[in-house]
Amino acid sequence: MRSGIAAVALPLLLIAGPALAVLDETPPTPTETTTICGGTLVWDSATQRCLAPKETSLDDRGLYEAARELAYAGRYDGAEAALSAMSDQGATEVLTYRGFVARKRGDWDRAEAFYAAALALAPDNFLARSYLGLGRLASGDRAAAAAQLSEIRARGGRNT
Repeated sequence: MRSGIAAVALPLLLIAGPALAVLDETPPTPTETTTICGGTLVWDSATQRCLAPKETSLDDRGLYEAARELAYAGRYDGAEAALSAMSDQGATEVLTYRGFVARKRGDWDRAEAFYAAALALAPDNFLARSYLGLGRLASGDRAAAAAQLSEIRARGGRNT
């Protein structure tokens, strides 16, 4: 997975330079969610069991971290289940990560719609702009990728 990210991010780094530090593509540290639980289940430390995301004691932050971990593990159904269990489905973080999952699944139209919705709520969402730029770059649109980088810089995202 790491080499796949590098293959997409490296060309953007070459055209963008060091300002792309906004892109934190460091994979999350595996937890019981990906080392013990299967399918769409997540680890609930309160019960010491794997449970469906809606049945856990996890708060929105914990569900978001589980979604991120599952997505990086390629378990997109699980990531979507964790995102769906979050209380605010219109939160910019939820929309951004739904876009991430859709992009990783190859559904660019859906990903772009989620990124646009996230950016409509929070134009300074550097992560959504970074992911949008990566998607545009992967589709061969270097100019649109560079435009997202320019937006990140213009909005104060340099060295973030």
